[in-house]
Amino acid sequence: MRARRLRDRCFWGLGALALMLIVAPALSVLISVFHQAAPSLGWSLLTKATNGAGGGLRNAMLGTLLLLLGVLVVAGTIGVAAGIYLAEMAGPRVGGVLRFFSEVLAGMPSIVIGYVGYVSLVVEFHWGYSLLAGVLALSVLVLPYVVRTTEVALRQVPTALSEASAALGVSRGRTVARILLPTAIPGIASGLIVALAISTGETAPLLFTAGFLDGHNPSLSLFHHQVPYLTYVTFTDTSLPGRSAHQLAAAAGAMTLAILVVLIVLGRIVAGRARRQTDRMSL
Repeated sequence: MRARRLRDRCFWGLGALALMLIVAPALSVLISVFHQAAPSLGWSLLTKATNGAGGGLRNAMLGTLLLLLGVLVVAGTIGVAAGIYLAEMAGPRVGGVLRFFSEVLAGMPSIVIGYVGYVSLVVEFHWGYSLLAGVLALSVLVLPYVVRTTEVALRQVPTALSEASAALGVSRGRTVARILLPTAIPGIASGLIVALAISTGETAPLLFTAGFLDGHNPSLSLFHHQVPYLTYVTFTDTSLPGRSAHQLAAAAGAMTLAILVVLIVLGRIVAGRARRQTDRMSL
């Protein structure tokens, strides 16, 4: 019994140490960013547009939210549809080929995706630096995560549900739409949140495709209008001289982290509500 208690305490001690190794860097980043951004945090940050190394972040925040909305629509629609196809319809050979290319795309450097987007969308298609070019570049970057999490979430649904649906004569499409998808929503929502979180923190693809529009709110036009976004402010103002530029860069980083926290909370809420509805269905 003494040896068992010792092993048990060692195991819990190693678990607590691993947790601290995860939590400590995250807390360090949060404290450092918000400490540096504290002098710039205020209502004016949300009401003023960027003006060189000064001003606020109103236009950059609106542009970031607009890009995230576009990624949610494009990557969410295509990724969830592809995940459904891989989980429910694709054969072993076709599914293996599609998963291979999805894994290759997941390992593609973001700056390469941005360069390809610049050559094809900005230059070849004559879109210019634009909202649609930035959305498509980010969507290509995060698409493999949405596809994979959707496929895994659907495969984790108990087979008894689909077998019971088939026994009742329900078509394959209605089974997926009415039974499998509602049950898999927590996993799908987690994949979408991960995709949006990755999109929020990316800079390289947007430098090549979205450009940056200083001092003005983002345009809803899909073509030939540059888009402001938070990570560009952090990327550029960090290298500028002067305390005001550094404080604005830290404030942009703090706003980016705040958006990430909001996304995570929303994802948890959606997943929790979907899980409760699934539990009621099982009763």
